[in-house]
Amino acid sequence: MGISIWVWVIIGFVIIGGIAALVRAGAREVASEEDDLLTSRLIEISEQGELTSLEDIELSQPFNERVIVPFLLRVGEFSARFTPQHLIEDTELKIELAGNPIRMAASTFLASRFVLAGFLGGFLFLVFMFSPPSTVDLNPYLIVPLFAVLGFFFPQLWLQGKIDSRQKEIQKAMPDALDLLTICVEAGLGFDAAMSKVSEKWDNELSLSFSRAIREVQLGKLRRDALKDMADRIGLAEMTSFIAAVIQSEQLGVSMAKVLRIQSEQMRIKRRQRAEEQAHQAPVKMVIPMAFLTFPSIFIVLLAPAAFSMAENFDIG
Repeated sequence: MGISIWVWVIIGFVIIGGIAALVRAGAREVASEEDDLLTSRLIEISEQGELTSLEDIELSQPFNERVIVPFLLRVGEFSARFTPQHLIEDTELKIELAGNPIRMAASTFLASRFVLAGFLGGFLFLVFMFSPPSTVDLNPYLIVPLFAVLGFFFPQLWLQGKIDSRQKEIQKAMPDALDLLTICVEAGLGFDAAMSKVSEKWDNELSLSFSRAIREVQLGKLRRDALKDMADRIGLAEMTSFIAAVIQSEQLGVSMAKVLRIQSEQMRIKRRQRAEEQAHQAPVKMVIPMAFLTFPSIFIVLLAPAAFSMAENFDIG
């Protein structure tokens, strides 16, 4: 047993040394990419008279921007050489569907899964190794791999949760946004100007998607391509059908206001149908909490006096 522990200790030191080397190398590469940003910060802060060097600005940044992000970038670049291309593309699509909440490349996100798994597994291994046997009454050969697997799959589950919440938010906002689009187009505005009004009116995921599509059009991208890319980044069937109807109306010369009004009515019907579906599912979902929480309490309140009375009678007899 002692030999196996020392083997794990040596492996741990090798891993820590490798991580330190990766952090150092990543810091060098990221420093070259962020020189312009640091220089602009230096100019801005030097005008205020607070800091006077790039080193001071780097030290003023949060710990995650100075150490964690460069480390993940370096690990992501290294792991991208051994990661299949289809897996990277699938992860990039999921990050786009989530709205890119982490501002991280796909290869870096995939590397973070291994880093988190190694961190959780290594941390628990050290806890089991240095804790007295009497304080830890668990099987380390079961707990350590379990938490390593949990750390590996947690980023993926978190990203899927972000995708679901973003799509639900967009589904909820689409009918009102299409109503505003219809009003603006009927008032004489163009479709791009109407989308700009929607992006200015609200501050949600749908308005951010509209504003990004508008910026792409302003940079020279065709409007139909920008709208198709927006639908791909959202990943909702309702948005895909809406964009297809808008593009088809432009190609066939159909009135945009009429198409928008029809789409708005359809979106409201679908939202009403989703609400009715959730209402029908509510009784089924309430069975489990009622069976395990409500009914036992009712039984205790109703049957406890009778139980006490029966116990007293048996004692008297």
